[in-house]
Amino acid sequence: MSVKKVKAINIIGMLSELDKVIKFCGDSQVFHPDDAMSFYSNTQDFVPMSDKNPYSAPLQSLRSAADMAQWQLEFKQPRNFSVSDKGVLKYVTSITERLEQLVNERLMIRQELDSCRRNIEQVGHFAGGNLDFTEIMKCKYITPCFGRIPIESYEKINKFAENPFVIFFKCTQDDTHYWGVYFSPNEPSERQTVDRIFSSLYFEKLDVPDIAGTPEEYIVTLGKKLKELEEKQKENQKKLDDLFEAEGKKCMKYYSRLQELDDYHAIKRYVYKYHGSFILVGWIPEDKEKYFTEQLDEINSIEYSLSDGKEELKHSPPVILKNPPFIRLYEFYVKMYGLPSYNELDPTPLVAFTYTLFFGIMFGDVGQGFVVALIGLLMWKFKKMEIGRILVPCGISGMIFGSIYGSVFGFEHALDPVYKALFGFDEKPVEVMQAETINIIIYGSVAIGIVTIVISMLMNIVSSIKRRDPESAYFGANGIAGFVFYVSLVAGLVCQMLLNIEIMNIFYILGLIILPLIVMFLREPLGRLAEGKKNWQPESWGEYCTQSIFELFEMCLSYVTNTMSFLRIGAYILVHAGMMLVVFTLAEMIGGAGYIIMIIVGNGIVMALEALLVAIQVLRLDYYEIFSRFYIGEGRQFTPIVAGKNEKN
Repeated sequence: MSVKKVKAINIIGMLSELDKVIKFCGDSQVFHPDDAMSFYSNTQDFVPMSDKNPYSAPLQSLRSAADMAQWQLEFKQPRNFSVSDKGVLKYVTSITERLEQLVNERLMIRQELDSCRRNIEQVGHFAGGNLDFTEIMKCKYITPCFGRIPIESYEKINKFAENPFVIFFKCTQDDTHYWGVYFSPNEPSERQTVDRIFSSLYFEKLDVPDIAGTPEEYIVTLGKKLKELEEKQKENQKKLDDLFEAEGKKCMKYYSRLQELDDYHAIKRYVYKYHGSFILVGWIPEDKEKYFTEQLDEINSIEYSLSDGKEELKHSPPVILKNPPFIRLYEFYVKMYGLPSYNELDPTPLVAFTYTLFFGIMFGDVGQGFVVALIGLLMWKFKKMEIGRILVPCGISGMIFGSIYGSVFGFEHALDPVYKALFGFDEKPVEVMQAETINIIIYGSVAIGIVTIVISMLMNIVSSIKRRDPESAYFGANGIAGFVFYVSLVAGLVCQMLLNIEIMNIFYILGLIILPLIVMFLREPLGRLAEGKKNWQPESWGEYCTQSIFELFEMCLSYVTNTMSFLRIGAYILVHAGMMLVVFTLAEMIGGAGYIIMIIVGNGIVMALEALLVAIQVLRLDYYEIFSRFYIGEGRQFTPIVAGKNEKN
């Protein structure tokens, strides 16, 4: 449950061996390349590799052609592949050209089919009107306008009877329109008048194809052409199927090899040349060191050196989180906030515990918890949504606390027989809405907040020591000074106000409350002193004191507000019970069959609304009340070069 250890590896060799090194680094699937220049001080003679990637364009062309041909290209790690890189490019270019030729042929056939079907549909509207398009198009003094007019507009044509050209010849009709033609004179002014009248009647003009003879004859001709095109389409598809049958497996191998070459070429972006040599720097997991170095030893004319990640903190070693399966689910939230630095504590275990616990407490209902867990399982199984995997343990946690509250889909006494059979109780032991229970819930929420904040402070102390930050570890608000102040103040108030134990005497106050406050007030100069810096004093003590007074006041206020923020845990317990009480009240008012419907609908609304709000509020507690005390999250992810990992089909 920590950040996995990595090592920096510096590889130097002859340029003639570069391709072998790159291929091995890619095949290993554990090499994370990095900028070599950040590891060297004198870099004036280093030249970056500027080779253009010769594999990217052919790979994209093959993918595009295969996609249009509906070929499913799948990357499979090429084994025992002895074809040269030039041979791969030659074959890929050849198969791509053949595919593109067949695909372009299919596209042309489809376009002709679409045009043919569209023409049949358009011309079909004018069949039955005894129209001879050949004769119509010969007219010198009038121009035909084919289209459709709304039925209600057609009935208004009689209003323009004074104009002899305002006549619409119907051919066919549907539920809303008449399809037909009107004729306008070629004289510009009269033509504009007729067109304007039909436009006011919402006439929609249709561009019909050039037709010889009647529409019926043209449709027959188009029908024959349509069958011919459909046969051509079948022949084209057969050619594609035959090509896939003959070349599919081979194409997959060459595609995988080309994908590998393209991915591995990305490593060259990190390579620098120095005369006839190259330099490549990267990171590998510590547990893969033996395997990696043994393989490198087999490559001639190269040298390498390794250094521990702790020795290279200034280069920000990439981070690999190492957690058990359950805790690993919550890495999603940690990555969303930011990965821990290499010398920082991994907060994932704390997030896994607090998120699951808080969600269950706030969403305590056996039935609704089961539904949430089921929905989360389906979200992960069918949609591969990370949040779905998290909802499963959260829903189970809700079921556990729901059994404590005795709530099943809002029925607060549904589990009474179970309590009686197992424990001999007449009813459930915890009644959420009772006054005594409400007080316990409030105090319990504050107690959870106090414990969580104390744990966060302890994690900050450990994390700050790992980061070699004495100011934060010893003198800060979340360091040892802040820890002593907060724990002493809380313990004193609890003993004085709740347990009637008089412990807050003058020595207690001075030693455990006032002194830590003074240390926090002087945290910056004390931190510099602890680091051994000579210039430990502020430039202006007056300015420092004024600023620190306000910061100290803000720190003290944050202790209160952060602790009180955990009251939302108890509030949501009461909100859940209250919302379900409203649902049952409305259901009883409706009565009959409406009672059942209201219970189902109400449960659905409450469950959706509360699950969303609880998920957000718990995440807020983790991010703002917990992470803000000890977590920085400025690490970068370990992303080794893996062929086919970013494959796009």
